[in-house]
Formats: sequence, structure tokens, C-alpha cells
Amino acid sequence: MRTAATTEPGRLRIIGAVLAALVVAFGAVTAWQVSDRQTAADAVAEHSQPLSADAARIYRSLADADTTAASGFLAGGQEPAAVRTRYERDIDTASELLVRAAANTEGSASARAEIRKISQLLPVYTGLVESARANNRQGLPLGGAYLRYANDTMRTRLLPAADRLYEAETARLGDDYGDAKSWPWVAIGLGVVALAALGWAQRRNYRRTNRVFNHGLLGASAAATVVLVWLVVGHAIARADLSESDDHGAKSLRVLNEARIASLRARADENLTLVARGAVVVDKDGANKGKDAYEVSYASRMAGLVGGGSGDRPAEGSLLDRADDLADDGGGREPVEAAATAVRAWQDRHKAARSADDAGDYKDALEKVIGTKDSTGESFDRVDDELAEALGHEQRQFQQAADSGRGAFTGMAVGAGVLAVLGAAGAVLGIGRRLSEYR
Repeated sequence: MRTAATTEPGRLRIIGAVLAALVVAFGAVTAWQVSDRQTAADAVAEHSQPLSADAARIYRSLADADTTAASGFLAGGQEPAAVRTRYERDIDTASELLVRAAANTEGSASARAEIRKISQLLPVYTGLVESARANNRQGLPLGGAYLRYANDTMRTRLLPAADRLYEAETARLGDDYGDAKSWPWVAIGLGVVALAALGWAQRRNYRRTNRVFNHGLLGASAAATVVLVWLVVGHAIARADLSESDDHGAKSLRVLNEARIASLRARADENLTLVARGAVVVDKDGANKGKDAYEVSYASRMAGLVGGGSGDRPAEGSLLDRADDLADDGGGREPVEAAATAVRAWQDRHKAARSADDAGDYKDALEKVIGTKDSTGESFDRVDDELAEALGHEQRQFQQAADSGRGAFTGMAVGAGVLAVLGAAGAVLGIGRRLSEYR
């Protein structure tokens, strides 16, 4: 080989082999890295984001079940059929989603552990609610104690486990986004090296023969250029669309889920304030020591939802303010702003209910909380409906952007492989044409 390299034909054969190898390596690495990113983009749209959404729905269903159980208890021994149906639907939804999450959560030990914990605790919670309901029908005060115990189980054990499950699935979504959006630097670097080598070979050919073009090497350069441009532009488009789906889809959904959960838990606190009737107080040192624990918790949830102050606009930094900032069109902003208006009305009605209860008029306070007209329950339902509409809109926005992002990878891996083979063949034929001149 050393002897052959001292002759021009030998040098040409080595150059041809190196050029062909570089172009083939460029195509192979491009196909490999693009396939990895396409797999990650598919996981974002079809696996990790749906699992994250399911985890959020599990949390919402559990929180709504707890809120609805308290509302039914306040209604008296014979709770309304609609309230009972809503509670059962929430429990059924959480159970079904747990089964689906268990079937699709692969390789995540933390997620599986939380699913197992929720599955074990859910029957305990429903048993406590049924005990509370049975005692309430008989007019026994023990029913309130059972309900508070059920609520404590939900708050301190079930919901934290559901929150950890949501965080685990959201972290997986973030990892998939990172894999899908990372630049294929190895493929880009090989492409630049291959084009530089092809350019050098053509310049060498020109200096030795005065021929301006070598058709084979020119074809190989064109094929490599197409692959490199396709790789860079296609990945840039995919990255932009995936970033759009993350910034104005996944992140918006996360904030809206937090807002909806905050409203659910605020409603449960409001109901339990009337159930407990001052039996549960804050026992820690501080400004709230001795105050009704559920009322303090309600105020905290509402502050996180819209902040302090007055007016329809949520305070800066609150959940609804962040959701409004993340929404990129009127379809996303309008329901969020309507929810903020409904929250302000809810706060005003809550003050009236607390005033009635503090004055000793429990019946009037109860009507202001669970009544059918101008009640806090009516305001809560409006908030929940508006947030559900915003969630549906942002979910569609996410899906559209994510599908567009992964669509940018379509055909790139196969195309890179085919063009690389053609480019390598062109390089070999171009060098072969020069070699033929020595025969």
C-alpha cells in the first residue's frame, strides 16, 4: 500500500476510498441521530405528555372527589343524586387512569411506587367517605369526624402521592423534549468534514488536470450538501415547533392544571369549614395560630390562584396571571380571564357566607355555599368550567405544534441514507474516471 501510494493512480484510489467512507459515514450518523430525535419527538407527542396529562387528571379527579364528598355531606342525609354521581365518576376516572398509567409507565420505579401507593390508599379513602355518609344519614355527629379523617387521608397521603406521580411523568416529558431538541453535532461535523474533503479533492483534480468539474465528485458534493442542509434546516424547524409546543402547550397545561387543582382544594376547604365548624384549628406558632385551619388553607389557595387585591385581573405572579401570559392567542386567554373574574365573584360570595356563619346563621351560610343561586358553589363551577375549556384549547395547541415538530423529521433518516449511498457512488465514479486516463 505504501508503494501504491507513491504513484498517482494509487493516491487516487486512496482518495476515492476515503471520500466514499466519509460520505457513507456522514449518511449513517445522520440517519442514526435523526432516528433518535424522531423517536424522542414521537414519545413527547404520544407517550410522555399523555402520561403527564393522565397523572394531572388523576390528581384532579381525587381532589374533585374530595370536594364533592364534602359538598354532599353538607347537603344533609339525602345528598343530591348529581353530587353522588359526580363523586362516583371521579373515583372511577382515577381508578381507570391508574390502571392505564401502570400499564404504560415503563422503567420508572418512582412512578410505579406512587401508583401502587395510590391504589392501596384509594379504597381506604372511599371506605371513610362511606362511613361518614352512613353516619350523616342517621344524624350522628360522628359522620363529620369520619369526613375530616377522609379529607386528612386525601390531603396528607393520596394527593402528595398523586403529585409525585405527576412530577415523575413531567420530568420524563422534559427529558424527551431535551433528547428531541438536542442538535446532532456529530452528524453536522461529519457533514462539514465530508464536504471539505470533497472540495479539496476537486481542487486537487483541477490543479493537476486543469479540468474545472469532475461530474462524479460534483454529484457527491451535491448529495452531501443536500443532506447537510436538510439536516440543519429540518432540525431547526422541528426544534422551533417542539419549543412552541413546550412553551405554549406543555408549560401552559402545567400551570392550568395547578390552577384548577388550587380551585378544587379551595372549594374543599370552604366546604370543610362548615363541616368542622371550628373543630380544626391551626396549632402552630404564628399569625394564624388558633384560627380555623380550613379557612386559612382556603385563603392560601385563593391567594395562589389570583393573588391579593381586587378587580378582575389576577395579580402578577399568580397562577392565573402566569396562565394568561403563557396563552398565545385569544382562545387561550379568554377562558383564563373569565376564570379570574369568576374567582373574584367567588371571593365576594365567600365573605358573605363567612359573615353569616360568624353571626350564628349557619343555615344562611350553608345556602350561600351550596345553594343553587348566587352561591360560592356556582362560582366554583364557573371557574372549573372555564379552566377546563382553557385546558382543552392548550392541549389542542400542544398536539398541533408537537405533530408539526416531529413531522419535520419525516423521511430525513431514509433520505440521508439514500443520498449518502449515491454520493459515495458518485465519488467512486469520479475518481474512477480519472483512473481510466492512466490505462
